[in-house]
Amino acid sequence: MSKTIAQKIISKHLISGEMKAGCEIALRIDQTLTQDATGTMAYLEFETMGLPKVKTEFSIAYVDHNTLQCGFENADDHRYLQSVTAKYGVHYSRPGNGICHQVHLERFGVPGKTLIGSDSHTPTAGGLGMLAFGAGGMDVAVAMGGGAYYITMPKIYKVHLTGKLRPFVSAKDVSLELLRILSVKGGVGAIIEWGGPGVDTLSVPERATITNMGTELGATTSIFPSDSITREFLSMQGREKDYVALSADPDAEYDRIIEIDLSELKPLIACPHSPDNVVTVESLKNTPVDQICIGSCTNSSLQDLLKVAAILKNKTIAKNVSLSISPGSRQVLTMLSQQGALTDILASGARLLECACGPCIGMGFSPNSGGISLRTFNRNFCGRSGTADGMVYLVSPETAAASALTGVITDPTTLPEINIPKLPAKFSIDDSAVLPPASDGEAVEILRGPNIKEFPKATPLSDSIRAENLLKVGDNITTDHIMPAGAKILPYRSNVPLLSQYCFGVCDTTFPERAKNAGCGIITAGINYGQGSSREHAALVPMYLGIRCVIAKSFARIHTANLINFGILPLTFENAEDYEKIEQGHILKLKDVHRGIAQGRVEVFDETLDKSFYCTCSLTERQQSILKKGGLLNYTKEGGK
Repeated sequence: MSKTIAQKIISKHLISGEMKAGCEIALRIDQTLTQDATGTMAYLEFETMGLPKVKTEFSIAYVDHNTLQCGFENADDHRYLQSVTAKYGVHYSRPGNGICHQVHLERFGVPGKTLIGSDSHTPTAGGLGMLAFGAGGMDVAVAMGGGAYYITMPKIYKVHLTGKLRPFVSAKDVSLELLRILSVKGGVGAIIEWGGPGVDTLSVPERATITNMGTELGATTSIFPSDSITREFLSMQGREKDYVALSADPDAEYDRIIEIDLSELKPLIACPHSPDNVVTVESLKNTPVDQICIGSCTNSSLQDLLKVAAILKNKTIAKNVSLSISPGSRQVLTMLSQQGALTDILASGARLLECACGPCIGMGFSPNSGGISLRTFNRNFCGRSGTADGMVYLVSPETAAASALTGVITDPTTLPEINIPKLPAKFSIDDSAVLPPASDGEAVEILRGPNIKEFPKATPLSDSIRAENLLKVGDNITTDHIMPAGAKILPYRSNVPLLSQYCFGVCDTTFPERAKNAGCGIITAGINYGQGSSREHAALVPMYLGIRCVIAKSFARIHTANLINFGILPLTFENAEDYEKIEQGHILKLKDVHRGIAQGRVEVFDETLDKSFYCTCSLTERQQSILKKGGLLNYTKEGGK
């Protein structure tokens, strides 16, 4: 039978289940990655499993999020991560070595392999032909222990590319075009597979930009073929031995095919506060800009920054603009310096930040009050930048650099032609900042600071739940709404009691105290609840605060899994109109919950309205068992698989 690229990799890694869209499948995982904002909790979870060592082919912990050390908390977490990885057989990428997705693409990604990471943009590795998934830290911990990764078998969409990008139009514009077509929920339940003759015109870094942004579609993952361009990239990294050819069969069938002619694309821009609020750059020309940030896991490759340097060369940025540059890795920074491009960037007036996520996660370089910030990042959710009323726009590096020079939003295709240096035949390779695990893990002492608190315990799912609807929120509630990031909050990711004080702070600052006092609660929500990051804290912290059920019109994929992993029941309104009738403060009662989730339909009685309504849930027997046990950790410790 003919197969797509994704289907070929899935079939080789399938442990159980049927490769039929909608069926639950279990996959063998070859590689895992974590980053420090989610990794500390993932390793605390792994420790509770009592295993002596990880069982994957390759696992690595990156430090790239919590790199601002304003107090002891982040530094303590990094010491913990360095010691716990040494003990259990995991490599450790030190602070400053680079952003997890950029470094993994350069040094460790392998075509045809499976990867899960505790970061929603792990599908970046799909630019190399990996089947890579973002997941909650608990799922990553289980995979490190040799357990399977469970997903619902996705549909497969194909984006058929023709033509070639014009000068100053880039891969970021391809991503924004697909977001314009599909929206932030248009990829839910699907893998986006890229093909067509236009693929041959895109480098691996360009492909990685596109697979990175696929996460914003709600897609399960995104993937490109592994071809001669992949081989060339791996050869440049001194890793040609890792190359495997991988392509879809000519007669492979897809659930949907989307056509994009690269030669017809114009520079695009996503307006506040959603990645799919896309218009042409030209339509916003001459809009004044306060701040510009270039970098993040989306656009911080050497290829991206060489273009930026060429645009800025021998010029000075506008006096009203503050410009930051965040190279994606130490390799990128080193080579920018070697080629003289770093001098061109700095001479323009740009500020150099370290090789880390930085402003993308709200870790420094926040815009001024009400300021307009152009960013080459992947998300522009309200408040994510660290400034509550900041107006963040998503753009390509070319648009960012052009606008930095003029001080207003500028279509880069209006610039004169520039000479962009070619990439070298060989990249500068220095893996000294990646520490291998200890040869004798048993002898390693794990170092824990006072900010690292005990992992919270979940309670089994009761057959009857009676609780107040503590919070009612609208559509597209992101994990940034539920559990904000930023320099003030991220240091407490390993301290759930303290972190809980900030839960839903963007929506309702009274929520944490009310939830704590109630002891048991329910949340109601609109469409696409939990979109965005894979951060399991958006489920873990509500669980700690007593949330037992979330009822929404629809859920984002990773967040659904995280809710189940922490024993919170996700229910979907059978009739969307019922959402409108329920108000915050209503008392809701769920009866015969265990039977209801087995049948896929749960009755909810609104005591305030004296009226019942129904919710649906599509849970496998395994997921039902996880909920009944009180979460994945309890389920795994009791022998569940």
